[in-house]
Amino acid sequence: MMNNLFSIFDPLTNIFNLPINWMSTFIGLFFIPFTFWMIPNRHFILWKFIIMKLHNEFKILLNFKKNKGSTFIFISLFSYILFNNFLGLFPYIFTSTSHLTISLTLSISFWLSFMLFGWINNSKHMFIHMIPQGTPTILMPFMVLIETISNLIRPGTLAIRLTANMIAGHLLLTLLSSSSNMMGTFLLIFLILAQIMLLMLESAVAIIQSYVITILSTLYSSETN
Repeated sequence: MMNNLFSIFDPLTNIFNLPINWMSTFIGLFFIPFTFWMIPNRHFILWKFIIMKLHNEFKILLNFKKNKGSTFIFISLFSYILFNNFLGLFPYIFTSTSHLTISLTLSISFWLSFMLFGWINNSKHMFIHMIPQGTPTILMPFMVLIETISNLIRPGTLAIRLTANMIAGHLLLTLLSSSSNMMGTFLLIFLILAQIMLLMLESAVAIIQSYVITILSTLYSSETN
């Protein structure tokens, strides 16, 4: 039971001794036809509308006039996480964003780049950010310690937030589906309805989590400017 329950999160599952689970990260590229980029259609118009909304929101936080093009980094991050979250909802497709290997790699990479950029180019601003305005003198050492710790745990909280939300929904779906063999026809109908509702909820979680991770990364980046 436990082996079957957690087998969906097993990155060591292989075919002919080839660990190809992580290739699911790139499977979606094959689903996008060339006409998507060349001929305007409803999918392209919808995706362009989403990208422009994100661009208009991010450029307010990132001081777009000073750092032109910076919003596309975070739009790409949003697209990547959203794409992998949705792929994990399909049967027999490995969910890479449910593993800290992917989420920690993304969060630490972005966090390190923000810190290096901030301390090299805006070191005075980074020191000022350690002590909130109006802090009493006697509390300044404690505030520096607290701000330093909160800054260091940021990549971990980002990664755990994404991973935990992806794991929770998938585990619940797996638990419900594994109990279907012991149910009668009447209860099975309710189980199917519950599974459909959970899939809709997981679709919303996939969108919300990709947006939350991206907006938090944008806010962390804006603090270094």
